[in-house]
Amino acid sequence: MQASSSASEAFDDTGESREANRSETGRELAEALRLELESSPKEAERPAAEGVGVGEACSLPLLHINCIEAARGKLPDPASTSGLASLFKVFADPTRIRLLSALSASELCVCDLGALLGMSQSAVSHQLALLRAARVVRSRREGKVVWYALDDDHVASLLAMGLEHLGEAGRGEGARQA
Repeated sequence: MQASSSASEAFDDTGESREANRSETGRELAEALRLELESSPKEAERPAAEGVGVGEACSLPLLHINCIEAARGKLPDPASTSGLASLFKVFADPTRIRLLSALSASELCVCDLGALLGMSQSAVSHQLALLRAARVVRSRREGKVVWYALDDDHVASLLAMGLEHLGEAGRGEGARQA
């Protein structure tokens, strides 16, 4: 057995780390799939390339080419993926969800939001700045008062759909399998 800089790293019989072998197997699988999709006739189902393993969840070594191609067509471009992830990060904080929920009912100022949610004006302003940067809320000045509102109907729809989805979660795992 070969010595390692990390005592917990395991090595196989050839002296290579198991982690390196797993990584190499993943690259081989990806390359085999790429070649399969580019160079072979399109069949509904085809066995996976010889010697290339499939995910542990698969009980048959079978690639579903039509399914893979359909899924590839639904993948957003990297910039859209990144932007969408950033948008959903905004919704990942309970305080911001409460602020957005309050703003879905009415346009409110920082003082109103602080009183409603039991927060300091400073804490409300900080969260509103993040929400404005994400283009989820907008503001307008009326004299010395700055009013905040949801940027558009999409924000209210995202909140409503999220709550609706939570209500469906009670169906359990059995209801999702069909």
